[in-house]
Amino acid sequence: MDFQYELEILADPEEVFAALTNPFQIELWSGYPADMKAEEGYVFSLWEGDITGMNLKVVPNRLLEQEWFFGEREEQSVVRIVLKKAKSGTLVSLQHTCIPDEVYEEIVEGWKEYYLGSLKSMLEMY
Repeated sequence: MDFQYELEILADPEEVFAALTNPFQIELWSGYPADMKAEEGYVFSLWEGDITGMNLKVVPNRLLEQEWFFGEREEQSVVRIVLKKAKSGTLVSLQHTCIPDEVYEEIVEGWKEYYLGSLKSMLEMY
């Protein structure tokens, strides 16, 4: 199953990109240590290994495309996050494809509440 979501964050694209890719900032909004680098081909781990994958495409301050690993599956589950400058901040467009049915609801809630929701809350506090 696929999921699409958009939200606006009152911060510059550079700040949003850093919050998505800098391990120290990820730890601030997620509460967990992160193994992440803004490099194509980098295998990352977030939330104590609950989310693992590989960066497929990285365009600083504009695009982060990742494959998320869900065990043995034929289809790649791809996350594409596009950042666009908006009037009062950044428009974040998320597309997550091929989410396994058995974890779909959990993944959708995770994106809205704990991933992008927490990131937005952290960036808009300052």
